[in-house]
Amino acid sequence: MEAIAPAHGTATLLLIAAAAVAVLLFLIMKVRLHAFIALVLVSLLTAVAAGIPLALVPTALTSGFGSTLASVALLVGFGVMLGRLLEITGGAQVLADTLINRFGEERAPFALGVAALIFGFPIFFDAGLVVFLPIILTVARRFGGSVLYYALPAAGAFAAMHAIVPPHPGPVAAGTVLGGDIGVVLLVGLPVAVLSWYVGVYLVSRWLGARIYVPLPDLLLGPVNGGRDTGTGTGADTGTGTGSTGAATAAGTTTGTTTGTTTVAPPAFSTVLGLLLVPLVLIALNTVLTTLVAAGTIGEGNSLVEGLQLVGQTPVALLITLLLAIATIGRRGRTLSETTHVLDEALGPICSIILITGAGGMFGGVLRASGIGEALTSSLSDLGMPLLLQAFLIATALRVAQGSATVALTTAAGLIASQAAGLPDLRIALLVIAVAAGATVLSHVNDSGFWLVSRFFGMDEKTTLKTWTVMETTLGLSAFAAAAVLWPLSGLLL
Repeated sequence: MEAIAPAHGTATLLLIAAAAVAVLLFLIMKVRLHAFIALVLVSLLTAVAAGIPLALVPTALTSGFGSTLASVALLVGFGVMLGRLLEITGGAQVLADTLINRFGEERAPFALGVAALIFGFPIFFDAGLVVFLPIILTVARRFGGSVLYYALPAAGAFAAMHAIVPPHPGPVAAGTVLGGDIGVVLLVGLPVAVLSWYVGVYLVSRWLGARIYVPLPDLLLGPVNGGRDTGTGTGADTGTGTGSTGAATAAGTTTGTTTGTTTVAPPAFSTVLGLLLVPLVLIALNTVLTTLVAAGTIGEGNSLVEGLQLVGQTPVALLITLLLAIATIGRRGRTLSETTHVLDEALGPICSIILITGAGGMFGGVLRASGIGEALTSSLSDLGMPLLLQAFLIATALRVAQGSATVALTTAAGLIASQAAGLPDLRIALLVIAVAAGATVLSHVNDSGFWLVSRFFGMDEKTTLKTWTVMETTLGLSAFAAAAVLWPLSGLLL
């Protein structure tokens, strides 16, 4: 739904937004009302208070809810089924063991982050996170301690790549609106994203993990002591039924999975890596082809190109990967019926995640439709501050007001486009980074990513604010600091 003409002045709209967030946090954290109910209720009250015509309130609610579910539900559903197959067959353990053997046990969180940076180049945040979830949880179960040590470096890597580096939609759209060269945005954004991840995510996650203990959730792996080895034994799990993951031995090697009384060797590392590379390659191919078509290098209407673009759409790529996983590792020692039962059980725990994430999108959609974000940014655009700082603060205001990083990126870029006219490509790239940094900080309850991280890693809202919100903010500040340092240096190169 498009934003309506604001019914109130800027000050009133800002008070409504602040009150809505405060009421939402109160209902969830103090009253202990279910997050899904609280989000829908506050979204409804906010829509009415902000002056959205009563006849359009249902549209404002369902528009944000539906658009979020359209992008999240298929990804989470396919991703969690793929993750469950990797977990029960021992594939996640094989990949985790290999990463750890290459980097060393002490650097396991670093290994996860580096892998997520690589996979996050073409894959969106939510898709990358659901594919990596079983690997993160497997490593966390093996070494123990707060799950933050392992979850934040990987999740933060996907967030950094999604916000700063083309071909993700936010930086591409911002670079285009500002009239920059997307290639230069990529060349500048990639090293800044890696540096920002190391300073603002990896180092911060070590600090947070040492101070806040978050136990291993049983979303995919089940209770730690619920019929599974704890990682100190020397043999395979003796569980029965549709299969359970073999425990790692004291030396850190995987012994396999059991199905009934038959022990099945885990899949080879090359098989597991190949499965994870399938969506990466398909999505990257789609990105390259879309860019070439947009640039006019490849003509529109080519059936082969359109077919390759179709299979490279993220939901389709994950569906293809899931089918390949069923055929290659899901049938090892199992009938198709048993594998189907495993996949069916994997979907149950994520129903709440999908609904809460959709409701978070509903809340953000209401804030956008009410004009709150536009009112806030228009009041900041004429303050006469340096352009780089102005870009960061406008994007931050949009991010806080309506939740979506991509919307904050594109809208902020449009608001400063006239001031950026005529700047060289290098400085345009730095402006894109500043906007992306502002669109990253202060992820909170109106951001669907906040709810994904909260539910995937078993954190309540207060803990998520103390960890994920803090880490997103340090990530954004690190990226802005890099852009601020490079801005005067870029003048020497021009």
